[in-house]
Amino acid sequence: MARITFLEAIRAAQLEEMQRDDKVFIMGEDIVCNVFGTTTDFVENFGLERVRDTPISENGFVGAGAGAAMVGMRPIVDVTLSSFLYPAMDQIVSIIAKSRYIYGGQASLPLVVRSCMFYGNSNAAQHSDRPYPMLMGVPGLKIIVPSGPRDMKGMLKAAIRDNDPVFCFEDATLWSGKEEVPDDPDFIVPIGKAEVKREGTDVSIFAIGGAVPMAMAAAKILADESISAEVVDPRTLSPLDREAILKSARKTGRVVAVDPAHLTCSAASEISAIVVEDAFDTLRAPIVRVTTPDTHMPFSPVIEKALYPNKERIVAAVRKVVGLPVPA
Repeated sequence: MARITFLEAIRAAQLEEMQRDDKVFIMGEDIVCNVFGTTTDFVENFGLERVRDTPISENGFVGAGAGAAMVGMRPIVDVTLSSFLYPAMDQIVSIIAKSRYIYGGQASLPLVVRSCMFYGNSNAAQHSDRPYPMLMGVPGLKIIVPSGPRDMKGMLKAAIRDNDPVFCFEDATLWSGKEEVPDDPDFIVPIGKAEVKREGTDVSIFAIGGAVPMAMAAAKILADESISAEVVDPRTLSPLDREAILKSARKTGRVVAVDPAHLTCSAASEISAIVVEDAFDTLRAPIVRVTTPDTHMPFSPVIEKALYPNKERIVAAVRKVVGLPVPA
């Protein structure tokens, strides 16, 4: 075990998988110069054939990654910021998501597309998006949003070994967080399995990515008010672990869904729909979503930070669903 950061976990996962399988290579923007520290010493270890800088043309290099996957390689494509996925949407939706289906299983796409959600840092409207919800509506893609170094390493390794395309959204608000992480090269965290981060009996808080530490902090505050909050991290958004979601919702009878993405068509919305469709009879209060309003992100840090979920908003939501007064 080693205590490492979120970014160090990304590096460790890539390093171990590239050492394990010479078909794994990494490509994308600013890989060789190692902007965020996730490819330190990779050129020295693997050479420029397997550590490739690309032109700033996401549609081109994401498509090249798809092609490499179809002919037997296992590319990791680093798109840097999640907002940069938009220029590659034709490749993502028309080719990557559909090829295995339209070719009757003859094409396999063992492709990982990594991108960080660099929000909350005054990056303004074009660089602050959390766009995983729109990809949740595209069949054929797996989507992971790890919330800590342990899950980051284990899920990225699982994604690299997967034979389907996996989109890995990395929440930049978690980058400096540290956690004990196994250094076993065969350590993986299965895709499609949620995790209960904290057991509780009064309310289920389903939290995505950077909202998980906030939900854990809120749960501690609520415990002082004799409210037992269960915190569940879906970890994978496609496919969602419906069984785990329903088990927790039925257990507590109250649900708060916390998601840094925009309110409309969010992961929080899908989780809420699952509970209402299949566990409505066990609910003791309406579901409450804590998300970001449907607005573009402003440059102003004072305005921007107030838009995202935080522990205070989560506490207020829980107080509402358990029937306690919420301060004005």
